[in-house]
Amino acid sequence: MPAQPADARAVVRAAARWLALLESGGASPADLERLAQWRASSSQHENAWQQAQLLRQRFADLPGELAMATLDRPQPSRRALLKQALGVAALVPTAWLLGRQLPLEAWRADVHTAVGERRQLTLSDGTRLQLNTDSAVNIDLAAQRITLVRGEVAVDVPTAVSLALQVPYGQVTLSGAEVCVRLFDESCRVSVAAGRATVQPGRGAATTLQAGQQASLRATGLGPVKPLDELLLGWREGVLRLDDRPLVDLLLELRRYRPGLLRWAPELAQLKVTGTFRLDDTDRVLALLAASLPVEVHARTRYWVTLAPREKRA
Repeated sequence: MPAQPADARAVVRAAARWLALLESGGASPADLERLAQWRASSSQHENAWQQAQLLRQRFADLPGELAMATLDRPQPSRRALLKQALGVAALVPTAWLLGRQLPLEAWRADVHTAVGERRQLTLSDGTRLQLNTDSAVNIDLAAQRITLVRGEVAVDVPTAVSLALQVPYGQVTLSGAEVCVRLFDESCRVSVAAGRATVQPGRGAATTLQAGQQASLRATGLGPVKPLDELLLGWREGVLRLDDRPLVDLLLELRRYRPGLLRWAPELAQLKVTGTFRLDDTDRVLALLAASLPVEVHARTRYWVTLAPREKRA
């Protein structure tokens, strides 16, 4: 993702702090008036505030966990407690907004999923859709088109139906086929699980991918056609399958299914892992890693988790 301008980052941080102030319960009428003035002073401020409000839904239970973390500490003054709450509660929203930049177009899409959520639906023409975590699509059956706005989608189209799957880098046309498409920052991966699909880049010639093939699509064209990696499609059954892969591969995927921050020490990245992991319980996956690898899981809250090498004990 391209770096944001410094002024945009400052606006995001300000919105996160306003959100934290409201969540703390310490906002005065004067604070609310200043918030209203801040929002009205700039369209950029208002847009950041709307993103923060959407974010609020994802961290609805965060203040309670933060409160529990302070129960065994000496009681500070109200001002000190509010300052502490603002400092910690703003940290996760700020990191989240800066790292993920929840786009309003994704939340305005016809169908979308939150982080950690997967969704299935069948359209009136018989087409079946599966949306992975943090994904969004727009549906226009009159134009026989689905637009992938964010994330990842699996599309299973009946033989009698012809459908175009629009992405920022081109278009995938299919009939009587099943494809999975995942968006990245500057490309998308097109995987054909059944049938065949025609991939038309924004520039360049169209290419037909057969069942068992995948390729990376960019605005400049289609990359090399490769054999389908079936392990990449396990999310449709709610699992992530790995066979002697670096731990970093698993952690990068897990991060897509968890709200908040998931970090790890660099020396853990190349540890090898094999197994089938359920995506609907990432806390359990982390516990399994700690039980089977020389890894310790440190959780300040559910939204702030760090993996470190296990300390050797005498």
